[in-house]
Amino acid sequence: MDPVPERPAGGTTWQSLERLGGTVTGVHGRDWRPRYLQLAEELRVKITSGELAPGTLMPSETELADTSGLSRTSVRNAIRQLREWGLVRAEQGRGTYVRAPRQRVRRRNAERYQWEKDRVLLDQDERLKTGATEHDTGLTVDDLKFHAEYARVEADADMAAALHVEPGTPLLRRVYWTSSRHENAPLTMSYSYLPYDLVAANPDLLDQNNEPWPGGSQHQLYTVGVELDRIDEEVRARPPSPDEAELLDIDPGVSVLTVRKTSIDTAGRVVEVADVVMPGDRTELVYSHKLQRWKT
Repeated sequence: MDPVPERPAGGTTWQSLERLGGTVTGVHGRDWRPRYLQLAEELRVKITSGELAPGTLMPSETELADTSGLSRTSVRNAIRQLREWGLVRAEQGRGTYVRAPRQRVRRRNAERYQWEKDRVLLDQDERLKTGATEHDTGLTVDDLKFHAEYARVEADADMAAALHVEPGTPLLRRVYWTSSRHENAPLTMSYSYLPYDLVAANPDLLDQNNEPWPGGSQHQLYTVGVELDRIDEEVRARPPSPDEAELLDIDPGVSVLTVRKTSIDTAGRVVEVADVVMPGDRTELVYSHKLQRWKT
């Protein structure tokens, strides 16, 4: 039996060596990671290299156990790890398949909202050509499926504080999600809240059948005399709710990114609060901030 290698002495742990660019195997001649994780990493390399192509049926637990010399429990743990990495999907009664790359959303929020504001003053034909989701994904209007649900609700404590209104104030709640026609799961979902009396000045804004609205929310607000001055955002990560995990097809262990978007008009009034929920494994938030130069 080979002697068990000693871990590094002193205050440097083997995890620290890996973070500093070393490898446990290179230092000690042994990989200290759990065997299931080693198997998962071997399979990950085969998937990312294309050896196991998207849509390929993965070997069964029995086959993987026989070829790797691991127990069925370890093999199941390895497959679970691949699911958490978003590399495979399990289909009931059929097996586990290599997942095709998911459509990614890249939100350049610093420029996105100005782009939306500039479009408000364009004619309808121009506004119909593209929208914010196309801007974020590179897809076309024909590539997308859009869903909207409207309801009149009363402001709870959270929304009352966010919109600077009294609890119980009537609000228009809008729930949106957009998906690629090539995938079942939505790319994002959004819960938007506006003061009901504000948008009721244009009855067309109360009808969900008018969605998707050319020019989006900023053009909708423009029709009731509102110009936005700024949009504030708060970004957080959290586990998805069960409904979000099912709707967005989020694998176990994957968090969602949430953006609370607060739209403020030129009079300093909060006119919309939206909570945007995005799968953390296929969303990128990109920010660029122009800095003032020092006076010389």
